[in-house]
Amino acid sequence: MEKLDRKWLKAHPLPKPAGGDKNARGRVLVVGGAEFVPGALRLTGEAALRAGAGKLQMATVRAAAVSLAVLMPEAAMIALPADEDGEISSDAVELLGDRLSKCDTLVLGPGMSASERTEQLTAALLGRTSEGQTIVLDAAALTCAGKLGDLIAAHKGRVILTPHYGEMAYLTGLPSKAITDDPLAAAEHVAENFGAIVVLKGTRTLVAALGQPTLRFTGGNTGLATGGSGDVLAGLIGGIAAQGADPLSAACWGVFIHGAAGELAAKQIAEIGFLARDLLPAIPKLIAKYRS
Repeated sequence: MEKLDRKWLKAHPLPKPAGGDKNARGRVLVVGGAEFVPGALRLTGEAALRAGAGKLQMATVRAAAVSLAVLMPEAAMIALPADEDGEISSDAVELLGDRLSKCDTLVLGPGMSASERTEQLTAALLGRTSEGQTIVLDAAALTCAGKLGDLIAAHKGRVILTPHYGEMAYLTGLPSKAITDDPLAAAEHVAENFGAIVVLKGTRTLVAALGQPTLRFTGGNTGLATGGSGDVLAGLIGGIAAQGADPLSAACWGVFIHGAAGELAAKQIAEIGFLARDLLPAIPKLIAKYRS
């Protein structure tokens, strides 16, 4: 196991920022949210832009789309049909087809709940993404992915899974205690079986990838264990990947910058009590700092 630190970042630099055209800086499509948690996508979408992505599209249930569009005027908004529980309907796939084909990174899952419809939506979108696109599966999209191993493996290492310990238990079918007792084995098992990048979030976050040494991040702090923090991380990883970083580098840079933002928020506010949205303004400066 290797340490994910400044030395690793220096050995795996991010691509140079593209100039001029915003399309050249990467296009991110974020799909998620529900009537119960309409604001989750704001955190994910803003994180993608703060990471440097040039264009952002957000797709969520119609009831939340207008208010989210006002909250995030930098993003294009796609209103999707909802089911009787206020979750994105599996019928939404047809509305996303053209937009999906034109994005560099798809971030799927923030603000969604696990259900059969979510599994159907996740499977359908995985089946429609193109070669070279990076896919970040977060929250409900990854807990529903346990039966989708072949679809994920078909993307040849371009899918990034971002579970915390509880989500990892759902994903693997293992009891929570098994994940707690040996998180390294769980992360490496999923990375191998799914052919994916695995970001196992916890007090010590692990990043596992098939054929690569697992990385261990020891930064961050307790304050990052707050609602919405994972939504920020998913968007951060997606925004970095959209600019041309390979999936493993995008995952590792995202984890490191997310942790550094948490440390900065703890200094400026307090270690406990800062909000996920407090992480967002620090992201551009931190990326510039560690990229130089």
